[in-house]
Order: sequence, then structure tokens, then C-alpha cells
Amino acid sequence: MSTTHTRSKLHRPVKRLLLAFVSLDSFGSVMVLILATYALSVSVDAAWGQSLVLVLQIATVWLALRIAQARRNVILMASIALALAGVIAVLNVVGVGETDLAAPVFLVSALLYFIAPISILRALISKSQVDQETVLGAIDAYLLVGMFFAYTYMALGAINSPFFQGGEQETVAQALFFSFTTLTTTGYGNLVPAGNPGQSFAVLEMLIGQLFLVTAVAKVINAWRPTRWKAEQPADDAPPDAP
Repeated sequence: MSTTHTRSKLHRPVKRLLLAFVSLDSFGSVMVLILATYALSVSVDAAWGQSLVLVLQIATVWLALRIAQARRNVILMASIALALAGVIAVLNVVGVGETDLAAPVFLVSALLYFIAPISILRALISKSQVDQETVLGAIDAYLLVGMFFAYTYMALGAINSPFFQGGEQETVAQALFFSFTTLTTTGYGNLVPAGNPGQSFAVLEMLIGQLFLVTAVAKVINAWRPTRWKAEQPADDAPPDAP
């Protein structure tokens, strides 16, 4: 076997992984959108920017539901939420100002972020083997759980402001930062819920984050056996035959 041919075979898994991040039929594209929306949310503070973040995040959920082949009524709900968020974004861009629809939109977004991980895990459980898509889907589900709690905090803040101690109105960037530091039990302590039910939701997120890592993600990673990688191992690296 030539060296060039061997390297070509070894690079196939890397190529498949890179293609997953640009394919609209792969959970890799969902991960790219999640990371992109997080980056946008922490870099834009204006009201119109937050509305655009909302549109992009709900679009991420819609794509995740489509790839997971969720029920048609769930995808329809995501489409309605996306359209509503788009209207709010347009109103803020043209300078109409804040809208009373903020709390309902955050509630719908939180509901979608609650349904999306369940739909993804249901699709992954039905797979007969653990492959690249299973691993990407499990990671996406974990990230979407963090998104669910972030939008729940935003909804609570919109209903009974403020959510955090200090008296200032919370932003999407703050909610996302607090959600993921809570989900991973990092706990920097710079953002603290002002009271209940926010504190109770934070405790629930910590418990879910740990249980999710121990059960779902850990089991998927442990069960993943990249058989193609082993099958494509160079002949020179193969163990010698037993005498």
C-alpha cells in the first residue's frame, strides 16, 4: 500500500467531520449555528441586535428539529416562533421600540429549546449504532439544554424584572453566560439570581447538567467505536500475527 493512498484513507474521517459542519442534514451544522449565535449574542448589546440573535437561535432550533425528524406540529411551532421573532427584530431595527411581546417570545423560545434536545435524543436512541452523527447530536442536545435555561431566565426577567441581583435589566449575553456556567457547575458568582423561581431553576440546571454528562454524553462517547478508522489502519501499524 502506497504512502499517499494510506494518508488519503486516514484523512477520510477528518474530511467527513468537516463536511458535517457545512451539511444541512448533519448535526454538525446545528453546532456551528449554536456557536455562531452565542458569539453574536455576547458581542451585540443593542436591542435590535438581541432580536436578530433571537431569530438566529430559533432558526437553529428549527434546523435541529428538522434533522432529528421531529413531529410536524413541533416544526410548525418553531416556524411560528421564528416568524414572530422576525417581526420583533424588524420593529426594533426601524426604531419602533420595545414591544410587549418580549415575554411570550422568550417563553416560546424556551419551550422550543426544551423540545429540541428531547427530539434529538429520541432520534439518536433509534439509531442502531453510535457514529459521528450520534456524537455530534449528543453534544448539540447538551448545548441546547443550556440554551433552554438561558431563555427561561430571560422569560422570567421579562415577566418579573430583574432576574439578576443588582437591579439592571438582564441581557441575552448575560443569560447565556450564566446558563452555561451553571450547567457546567463552574459558578463564577458574578451573576446571581435575585430570588425565586430563578434560584430554583438554577439548581435544577446544575442537576440536569451533571446527570446529562454522566448518562447521555458519557455513554455515547464510551460506546463510540470508529470501526472505519480501525479498518483503515495502515498495514505497517498492524500488530504482528500470533505465532
